[in-house]
Amino acid sequence: MENKKRNKPKRRFTGFTDDWEERKLGEIMNVTSVKRIHQSDWTDSGIRFLRARDIVSVARNEEPDEYLYISKEKYNEYSSISGKVAIGDLLVTGVGTIGVPYLIKDSEPLYFKDGNIIWFQNGTKIDGEFFLFSFLGKAIQDFIIESAGIGTVGTYTIESGKKTPICLPKMREQKHVGTFFRNLDHLITLHQRKLDKLNSIKKSYFSEMFPQEGEKKPKRRFKGFTDDWEQRKAADIAEYSKGNGYSKSELTEVGTPIILYGRLYTKYQFAIDEIDTFATPKNGAVYSQGNEVLIPASGETAEDIARASAVEKSGVLLGGDLNILRPFDFINPLFLALAISGGDPQKELAKKAQGKSVVHIHNSDIQEISVLYPSRVEQDQIVAVFRNLDHLITLHQRKLEKLKNIKQAYLNEMFV
Repeated sequence: MENKKRNKPKRRFTGFTDDWEERKLGEIMNVTSVKRIHQSDWTDSGIRFLRARDIVSVARNEEPDEYLYISKEKYNEYSSISGKVAIGDLLVTGVGTIGVPYLIKDSEPLYFKDGNIIWFQNGTKIDGEFFLFSFLGKAIQDFIIESAGIGTVGTYTIESGKKTPICLPKMREQKHVGTFFRNLDHLITLHQRKLDKLNSIKKSYFSEMFPQEGEKKPKRRFKGFTDDWEQRKAADIAEYSKGNGYSKSELTEVGTPIILYGRLYTKYQFAIDEIDTFATPKNGAVYSQGNEVLIPASGETAEDIARASAVEKSGVLLGGDLNILRPFDFINPLFLALAISGGDPQKELAKKAQGKSVVHIHNSDIQEISVLYPSRVEQDQIVAVFRNLDHLITLHQRKLEKLKNIKQAYLNEMFV
């Protein structure tokens, strides 16, 4: 006797036991696009006009790089031919980052770019939230990737949209699942906003707690500090050296912590407190003394390497492609890392970066930049502010990452 495939998710709400029904979306609803709007018809106001990249921005909780519109007259003319999107419809990217869904949640007029976006005229056939998150599940995403082909630029077409398989429970279970993921997304958005706000605060503190170009005092100061900041060349405030290179084959799962230059612009804040790469020390090994400021010596862009981080722990291996500064006693290493990473020193450093596919900065370049600094006591207080901010930012990043991982796990378990 032939075994019948049982379409049930791994994780379900109590009381639901029925198999889910597998259908093709083209059997349930009309899958189409709209009449083409030309770039010359875009305007600065009117009816919102969506491109694929705008949908990707929304999915990432980011603002689009620009908002586009078409005139109400053009919208009325074209939508009389193509129709109007309705609540519950799904728009899905067909080019670029393909398979990213956007749910129509209100009756606000909207138009979009034909061909680049596939229109699933769902309405109330499938619960809107369930439909949206189904598209983020493994089954549909795998189908989209497979149907896109092996070309350098994959596309998701109307024909592929019609053939897209979906497993559906009864409407009541759809609503339970959709509401669950909507609430989870709301939590993720809240944490993303908190993180964005903290990063904005950090950016504004950088501009207010360090003097602006041509100034000797910052706008924002702690009570009791009024003196001008002193200015010196970076050559006069630190000793300079280089790290010792380790190849990938020399890295180990455990051993002595090592700081690799690439991590300076992908992982570490201005203070390096957690190191997750290790190596076995070799001849010529360079160790931290607990007061180093590190600047990457190479990277893909000037912005990548025009930044600094400070090591407070001694005995850490310092890898290759690192410019190592050991500030004199009147400079807090963490303050120096902050000063270099923001404002004028960073701009100076970025200008000195040389190269095309890979850019480089040498110790001799760093020594030429000018650094403004206050008394050591004021430096320490400034460092404390940014330490607390970075601690909060890290906490929110971890919470956000955890929620995203939870969402992905549930997407895998709550859809067939």
